[in-house]
Amino acid sequence: MPFFSRTTLFIFLSFMLAIMLTMIPLPVWAQPYRPEWVALVLFYWSMHQPERVGVISGWSVGLLLDVVRGTLLGQYALILALIAYFTVRFAIRLRNYHPLRQMFILLFMVIFIRLESLWVHGIIGVPLESDLYFWIAALVTMLLWPWLQIILRDIERKLDLS
Repeated sequence: MPFFSRTTLFIFLSFMLAIMLTMIPLPVWAQPYRPEWVALVLFYWSMHQPERVGVISGWSVGLLLDVVRGTLLGQYALILALIAYFTVRFAIRLRNYHPLRQMFILLFMVIFIRLESLWVHGIIGVPLESDLYFWIAALVTMLLWPWLQIILRDIERKLDLS
């Protein structure tokens, strides 16, 4: 299997698109609603292509996300590597779950991302407000999951990337 196949290129491009969507400036009122695009894409690919996207991919994309967001180096890398591990470990089971159940699993993963962010900010002494708006992004991410799954699966089938 060549390293730079069409599937690998498409996976790479989908991660780059997710990072660009994360970087897009939003108005102040919309910032709490920004979904975790990279976590969504990582969850999809590590569930549907576990032999190509795994812990190393999660760590690498997380490091890139740390640089892009200007967070403590390794903050997103650690959490995305853990999400990738969990998803790859249970990929077959997760694929067979109903999309509603997948949504709630993804919700818990994004809540885990938010808790880890609170923890890291607490350790380095930077106050971070954890009001209701801080947690809304987890719900938005959860609600976007079925749509992202349909879009990526449809593109995957049309391009015959399996």
